[in-house]
Amino acid sequence: MLKVKSRNYIIITACKNEADNLPKLIESIEKQTVKPVLWVIVDDGSTDRTPEIIKQIKEKYDWIQSIRLDGKKRKRGLHVSQVKKRGFDFAVEYCMENEISYEYLCNIDADIILESTFFENLITEFEKDSRLGVASGGIYHFKGDRIVHTHVRESEPAGGNMVIRRKCFEECGGITPSYAYDSTFNTKAKLRKWKTKLFVDVIAIEVRDTSSTEGYWKGYTYKGEAAYYLNFNPFYAIIKGIRYLFIKPYYIGIAYLYGYFNSLIKRTEQINDKEIKHYFRYVRPREVKQYYIEILKTKLKFKINRKKI
Repeated sequence: MLKVKSRNYIIITACKNEADNLPKLIESIEKQTVKPVLWVIVDDGSTDRTPEIIKQIKEKYDWIQSIRLDGKKRKRGLHVSQVKKRGFDFAVEYCMENEISYEYLCNIDADIILESTFFENLITEFEKDSRLGVASGGIYHFKGDRIVHTHVRESEPAGGNMVIRRKCFEECGGITPSYAYDSTFNTKAKLRKWKTKLFVDVIAIEVRDTSSTEGYWKGYTYKGEAAYYLNFNPFYAIIKGIRYLFIKPYYIGIAYLYGYFNSLIKRTEQINDKEIKHYFRYVRPREVKQYYIEILKTKLKFKINRKKI
């Protein structure tokens, strides 16, 4: 195994009213085999015990800093990415002012629990491949008393536990305010010939199920709105909505399609970035098509080989 450089990454965590979940994340960061040089916690106007929890952990470690925002949502959808951008901008400036060296920038959501070797494992993967620009662990969440894995394409790192190589971050222009900052950043990285990968065996557990923070209906309506914002091809959006209809709770597919087509009918604002709009309208559908063709080929080949045995 390659030797991982110690303490060469910074973490940004945006949170609001996460008094129940933030202590679990703090504990998992404390247990990391490789600690960060800086952890910036952005409190987006919490009204529960979150500010008190942040104050206590800051007094314990000098590598933890925080900023507090007023928490007022100025524009639905873009707000989350704007809060994250504030955190990344603060961290970069803080490191510059204090001459802190780092190689990786990480977004870790407040409702995440990391295995103790999370950063060590991912940074090891970066050290192996100089063209790996963005990576994340697998997506796991609690379902009753079980931990289940959410299956997604390995070329799509999860935004909630994302690690970015500094050079890639700078070439992509940092975090872009967007309905889906992670999808936007992954796309910019790919277009600049960086590799993006999700490592299933590196575990990050989401305390809440994906898109369930404000309820599934609202969460998947938002996903549909985000798809239109990024300029998803309508046919691709329909296929994705139909796929969601076969996932519990089954109405999430309807919520997704409602969000997308309601935005389409109203001609709501789309991202002001030509390369992103072109990618999601024309390139992404071809990539997904090829992905499923490869899966079908693999399954067909497996069936043929079984018949020969």
